[in-house]
Formats: sequence, C-alpha cells, structure tokens
Amino acid sequence: MGLRHAKAEGHSSGAVLDSIGRTLATASNGITALAAHVATDEAFAQSLVDAVELIGEGRGRVVVSGVGKSGHIGRKIAATMASTGTSAYFVHPTEASHGDLGMITSEDTLILLSWSGETAELANMLTYAKRFSVPIVSISSNRDSILARNSDVAVVLPKVPEACPHGLAPTTSAMLQLAVGDAMAIALLERRGFSAEDFKTFHPGGKLGAQLRLVHELAHVAEQVPLLAVGRPMSEAVIEMSSKGFGVVGIVDQHGALVGVITDGDLRRHMAGDLLSQPVEEVMSHSPRVVKGDVLASAAMEFMQEHKVTVLFLVDDAQMPLGILHIHDLLRAGVA
Repeated sequence: MGLRHAKAEGHSSGAVLDSIGRTLATASNGITALAAHVATDEAFAQSLVDAVELIGEGRGRVVVSGVGKSGHIGRKIAATMASTGTSAYFVHPTEASHGDLGMITSEDTLILLSWSGETAELANMLTYAKRFSVPIVSISSNRDSILARNSDVAVVLPKVPEACPHGLAPTTSAMLQLAVGDAMAIALLERRGFSAEDFKTFHPGGKLGAQLRLVHELAHVAEQVPLLAVGRPMSEAVIEMSSKGFGVVGIVDQHGALVGVITDGDLRRHMAGDLLSQPVEEVMSHSPRVVKGDVLASAAMEFMQEHKVTVLFLVDDAQMPLGILHIHDLLRAGVA
C-alpha cells in the first residue's frame, strides 16, 4: 500500500469536513479582504479603473498570459472577456517565446498574471511589449516586482493566506486573480453597453443559448394562430380551438386587435345548453396575457409561471396578434 493511500485511510470524514470548512472560510475571507481593499485603498481602486479604461479604449484585442495556476486563471479571464464583448485570447508565454509573439500587435493590450510578479517566463513578453509599445496591465501581489514596475497599470492584490496548510499551492491567491479578472470583464461589459441580445450572439448553443432566444423565434405564426372575430358563435370557437391544437382561441375586434381569449377553462365555466350559440364575446376572458416578440424566451417562461398560464399571444404595439407561444415550445427549445 502506498503512502498516499495509507494516509487517506487514516483520515476520518470529520477531518475531511474540517479541512473543507477551513478552505471555504479562507476563500471567503480572501474575497472579503479584496472587497475591503477596493473600498479602502484608493491606489488599488484607481488601478482597477485605469485598467478598465486602458482595455476599453484599446483598438486591438486583449492578450492574456500567465504560467501555472496564473495561466489557468488567465485562460478563464480571456474566455470571460471574449464571451462578454471584449475580444480576448490567451497566449502561453513559452509558446510566445517560440513564435507566438507575432500574434501580438501594438494595438493590443496585454494582461499579465503572476502572483509574485517575478515569473521568468514572462520576461520575453515584457521585452517585446516594451519594444513595440504594447500597453501592459499586470495582476500581481508585489508592487516592487519586475512585472508591476514595467506595467502601464499595475493591479496589486492584497496578500492573503493560502488555503493550502503549507502555504504553497495557489488557492486563495488564484481565486483573487479570477475575481479581479471577472470584475474587470463585467465592468467592460457595462462600459460598452453590452446587451442580452449581444450576449446571445456569442452563446448560441446549449441551455444558455436557448434562454437567450427571443419569443418570435419560437412562436407559431400566420395560419397557425387560432383567431376569431367578435360576434362569431361559440361553435366556431370550439372548432378553431380544436383544429389549431393550442386549447385556446384569440378574439379580435373589427380592427383586428386582440381583445380577449377563450380557453378550455372558459368553456367549462360557461357550460350550458346554449353555449355553442352564444357569441364569443359573452364567453371570452378580457385583458388576455400577451407578450412582445422581442422578449427573451427565459422571460416569457418566467411570465407564464408567475401568471399560471401555458399560452401567450404575441402582439405588436397596437395589440395586433402576430403569433402564439405555448409553454411546450419553450420546453422543447430547452429554456426550462
């Protein structure tokens, strides 16, 4: 039996939970310290503002780089920025030293991550950036480091205890780098007014893509919409409801505007011997639940759940019906 397995067997579940609790507490304390640093250290707060402005005003792309855990965090920062409207990508510093420096132009902005600020692998990128006037934003914990001193904007994080009991494995420090990267990405998103529709452009797939689809993309339109004019008998309403298969029919006035709906529930509430001969306006529910076509599918789902309805009519500003959306359409699209 190897040493690792022997130690694992001797570690009780209580000790494991204690370890997990300490790690989470350390992580929480780290984020709290970072938030306090923003609120109390004017130089640090200003460095974040300057970093966002420098990146936001850049004409090129954001190039993120780092080694080890800082490299992994750098990849995440680049991915988050790219998905929220800031053109960004990650370049490994070793690969940069073997030709990938050619991917970086003077119009780009570098974000370099190193907790110590003395990472040797970043030296060639620093030299290249200085030679071709590529602006640098650094994220480190050492204001006097080579990296910080050679940056246009040096974001210097507070030094916090690592969760690792030996103080060696980057844990809390990596989390702080990630938190600052996320904060900068969201600040850039809000700075350029990046909308949900813009977000949808970069996230067409999966559940997130489904939630970001618009109602008009999922709705049934034209002849599929069950509609009937006021004054028509309920016998025609029943036929329309049955033929279109939505369990509802919209009632329009003489101008074509939606003024009511008749559902299966309305039929049950008005069940009587003369039901089929009554005019539809005697049975319909007034002020029907409607939605605009440019609403997010996720918002339509939330609206349906809140008002306990399964069907919404799509209307324009004049209440003219443009389509119909069933909750099954949302479920099939993966919105829920």
